[in-house]
Order: sequence, then structure tokens, then C-alpha cells
Amino acid sequence: MALRKLKPITPGQRHRVISSFDEITADKPFKGLLETINKSGGRNNTGKMTMRYRGGGHKRRYRIIDFKRDKHGVPATVLTIEYDPNRSARIALVEYKDGEKRYIIAPEGLKVGQTISSGTGAAPEVGNALFLKDIPLGTVIHNIELYPGRGASMARSAGAYAQLNARDKNYATVKLPSGEIRMVLTSCMATIGTVSNSEHNQQVSGKAGRSRWKGRRPRTRAVVMNPVDHPMGGGEGRSSGGHPRSRKGIPAKGYKTRSKKKPTSKYIVERRKK
Repeated sequence: MALRKLKPITPGQRHRVISSFDEITADKPFKGLLETINKSGGRNNTGKMTMRYRGGGHKRRYRIIDFKRDKHGVPATVLTIEYDPNRSARIALVEYKDGEKRYIIAPEGLKVGQTISSGTGAAPEVGNALFLKDIPLGTVIHNIELYPGRGASMARSAGAYAQLNARDKNYATVKLPSGEIRMVLTSCMATIGTVSNSEHNQQVSGKAGRSRWKGRRPRTRAVVMNPVDHPMGGGEGRSSGGHPRSRKGIPAKGYKTRSKKKPTSKYIVERRKK
């Protein structure tokens, strides 16, 4: 994956840096794995705005992604690498030996024509999904399940990866992208490799209009509001606004919001770095 800097022939293209889309091999998605997306525009069932700064955006269709990889022992061939407007990573359309087609999150280095598999007998190679008990220690993984059979929920965005550090009885120790070290059941599945589109974070939109295309409306800064609207509003002239906090008064920058009584805290070996 590479980036492409546009020539500054318009103000919106002067600083714009976009993906070259070299790895994309198909321009139309597979219709059998599409669903419609109904947008709310930040409104609830009574039409009242409950989430600000949302609305508009380009029409999208959801690609049904196989996060479970539960077709064990059946090899699949990669047909296409595609763009997905609903996520930062690329997706791959694979066809199993019995004819079924599914979308998966494409790992870095996955090529069209490559064969992948999942389950106990699969080799620890890029694109294969294995149980944590079968993956060699030190392997770079992504698409990690938190509960067996529920589907992958960790390390799914562009360029994300985790590392399998250790195993002890029924639990494996995994270092997550945030830096957190956590214990996960060895009966959970994970995919070998790194998520594709690793240079996604280096892209520059170039203009405010691209945010509107994504369904994001202009956001008003807290320090320019009145005291009735935000704790950081008000003051004479251009005041800094005091301690950074949310609209509801919850402090930002270092204030811990995770419940101390949360039962899953015992599985966290080391918290993420500040």
C-alpha cells in the first residue's frame, strides 16, 4: 500500500494525501454480501437530536464481514481485495471449496489466488485463523476474539496488530495495539498477520468537505460557547476555558472512567500507557 500526494491545482488538493489504491482488484462489491444502512443523523426514535455533529454523508451499503471464521478445515481462495467505506482496513472476498463466499478483513500481504484456512489443522501463516492455543508464541496476530465463538472484536482497524506473549493453562497473554497486556482464553480465535492499509493514519483529507462526505458536521469548540452551553465556555475575551472537560463536566486528559468494580479487570495484566 502506498500514498499519493496530489498536485496543488485547487486549494482543497494542496495538502491532500490519499491512498494509491494499488492493492484494490475489484471496483464493485459482491451483491450477495451487501446490506442497506439506515442513517439516523444523530436523532432518536422521537426525532430529537441526541448526538451532535452528525448528518449527511455519502450513501453506503454494509459489507457483511466474517469475524468468526468458523468454517474449519475448508480451504478458501482469495478472489478479490476490495475497498470498504465502513472501515479503515481493506477487505477480501474469499470463496470456500464448497462454493460459499465470504468477506474477511484483509491482512497485509494477502494476494489474489492465495489459499487460506481456519481451525486446528491450519498452518500459522498470514490470513489463516487459529485458536490461541495453536499459535506459536511471539506471533503477530489480529482479529482477536474476546469470548469464544462470538467473533473478533480486537485489533481490527487499519495497520493494527497484537502479539501473543505467553500461555498459562487456559489463558494466553496478548499485548494489544493500545499497549495493554491482557489475558484471553486460549479457546478464542485470532488471525495471523497485520491488518492491511497500514498507512491509513498518514492520509490528509485536504478540505472540510471530505468530513461532510463521511457524515460529520462542523464541530463547535467548547471555549467559544457560553457558560450555559459548556463548562469551558464564557469568560472575557479569548479565555482558555479552564480545565478540559466534557459537556457533562467529566474531566479529560488522564481522568479514569473505567469502573473499579468491573469483573473483567482481573484479566488485565498491565494497563495501556497514558
